[in-house]
Amino acid sequence: MKLKWNETRFDSALGRARGLGAAGSSALHHWVHQRVTAIANVVLSFWLVLFVLTLVHTAPDYAGARALLASGLHPVFALLFVVSAFYHAKLGLQVVVEDYVPHEGIKIASLLAVKFLVIFMATVCVVSILKVVV
Repeated sequence: MKLKWNETRFDSALGRARGLGAAGSSALHHWVHQRVTAIANVVLSFWLVLFVLTLVHTAPDYAGARALLASGLHPVFALLFVVSAFYHAKLGLQVVVEDYVPHEGIKIASLLAVKFLVIFMATVCVVSILKVVV
C-alpha cells in the first residue's frame, strides 16, 4: 500500500479511520451534535409533558394558557425545545439524504431543501411562541 501525504492525514485506511471520513471532513462534530441534541430533547420532552399536563388541569382557555406559557422559564424552555428539536431533525435528515440519495445533484438539492424547510419551520415556531408570550 502506497501512502500519499495529504495536509491533514495519510491517505490510507488507517489515516481515514484516524482523521477524515469518506466525506472528506471529520464527522465527529455531527455525531456529537446529534447526541447532545438527543439528550436535550429527552430532558425538554419531560418539561413539555409536565407543561401540557399542567396546562390541561389549570388553564382550560387561551388566556390561561397564554399566562402560563408567559410565566417563569416556560418561554425559554419552549424556545430551547423548538430549536433543539428542529436542529436534531435537520441533522438526522441530512444523514438520511447523504446515505440514501445516490445522485450528487439531487443530493445537494435535497440537502438545501431540508435546511431551508427546517429553518422556515423553526422560525415559524419561534415567532409563534414569541407572539403568544409577548
